[in-house]
Amino acid sequence: MTEIEESDRFECKVVNIINNLKWKGVMVKEIKSGGNVYFARTDPKRDLKAGDTLYLGVRELPSQMEEMQAEVTLYDKNDEKIDWTFI
Repeated sequence: MTEIEESDRFECKVVNIINNLKWKGVMVKEIKSGGNVYFARTDPKRDLKAGDTLYLGVRELPSQMEEMQAEVTLYDKNDEKIDWTFI
């Protein structure tokens, strides 16, 4: 099994945008695995739309946190952090 480094990026596509009162929710699909990740607090000023290509970064969490295995960060093409979540 290949170990994932924090600097690794995984291509994903925006599949849905949810306009909330203060933030935009963004659902992305990772290209290779087909897995979905939801980011609830993205800046509404960003011009994101379905079909846009973004990138995921993954950081494994300590094993003591049983209910959460990793921190997943959403990045744009310039490696600028957009949002993050736990999975």
